[in-house]
Amino acid sequence: MPELRKDPVVGRWVIISTERSRRPTNFAPVKHERSTGYCPFCPGNEDKTPPEVYAYRPGGGEPNGPGWLVRVVPNKFPALQIEGALDRRGEGLYDKMNGVGAHEVVIETPQHDVDLSDLPVEHIVQVLKAYRERIVDLHRDRRFRYVLIFKNHGAGAGATLEHTHTQLIATPIIPKTLMEEIEGSRRYFELKERCVFCDIIQQETTDLNGRRVVSTNERFLAIEPFAPRVPFETWILPRQHICLYVGSLSGEVVADLAGLLSGLFRTLSGKLGDPPFEMTLYTAPNLAAKILPGEWSTIADDYHWHIEIRTMPDRLNGIGGIHVNETAPEEAAKQFREAWI
Repeated sequence: MPELRKDPVVGRWVIISTERSRRPTNFAPVKHERSTGYCPFCPGNEDKTPPEVYAYRPGGGEPNGPGWLVRVVPNKFPALQIEGALDRRGEGLYDKMNGVGAHEVVIETPQHDVDLSDLPVEHIVQVLKAYRERIVDLHRDRRFRYVLIFKNHGAGAGATLEHTHTQLIATPIIPKTLMEEIEGSRRYFELKERCVFCDIIQQETTDLNGRRVVSTNERFLAIEPFAPRVPFETWILPRQHICLYVGSLSGEVVADLAGLLSGLFRTLSGKLGDPPFEMTLYTAPNLAAKILPGEWSTIADDYHWHIEIRTMPDRLNGIGGIHVNETAPEEAAKQFREAWI
C-alpha cells in the first residue's frame, strides 16, 4: 500500500509509492524517432492494459476492444491505490495516511506515430471531454478531494511512454501548488472583491496592445504570465469566471478551448523546436468531498480554473529556490505570435 506523508515544515504532501519503481522504462521516447515495437496503448493491445473506465467509440463497439478514438484506463503502475480506507494517523509529530486514490491514463489517440499537435481540433475536443467525464465520475467518491490532470510531452518532461497520453491522479489531499493558488486568490478577493484571474485577463487585453497575449478567441485567452518561471510558460484562461473545469464545457466552449490548444501545440512543435513541456489543468477541488466548516466557502467567487503549460529547458536556472528566466514574457509572446500556426 502506498503512503501519503506530510512535510511538517511547509505542509507539502508526498506520495511514497515503492511499487511504482517496478514500472518498465524501455519505452522512453527518442526525439524525432518512434519505435515500431510493442506498445500497450496501441489498438489490438487493449488486453494488455487494465480494463477501460471510459472510451469514445464513434462507431460503437465493445469495451476493451478496437474502434476507440480516446480511451481511459487505470495506470498499470499506479502511484496510489483505489481500494482501502485513508486511515489518517500520526507518527510522533508526523502525519500520514494510506496512499488511497486513482491513477489513470488518457490515451489520446489510437495512432502511435502522432502527437497531440497532429490531431484535428475535433479530436482534441474528445480528449477534453474525456477529462471532464473522468473528473465528474471521480468526484462522486468523497474520499477524493482533488483530481489532478497533467500531460508530460517529451523525455525532458518525464514522459516514459512515447504514445501520446495524459495522466490523471485523484487524491485525498490538495496539492501544495493548488493550495497556494487557492489561498492567494482568496486573499486577493478579500482585499479587492474581485477575482485575480479576471483582473489578469482585463489587464492583459488592454495593457500596451496586449504585449503578453499569445492568442485569443471568443471564450479563451492564451498569455505569457507577467512573472513566468521558464521561457514560453503559457497560461490559458477562460474569459468566463468559473471555478470548476467541469462546469464550463458546453459544445462551443470546448471547441474554442480545443482550437486554442491545437494552435499552441502546433506552434511549439512546428516553429519553436518541439520543446519538452508539462501541461497542468488547475481547477477547484471536489466541493462534495468532506471539508472543514467554512473551507472554500468563497471559492466560487475567488478561484478561476485554467491551464498552465511549462516548457522544460535543457537546464533550469535558479538562485536559492528563486526561478531565473532568461526570456522576458513580452519577447516570448512576440515570438509565439509571429510563429503561430
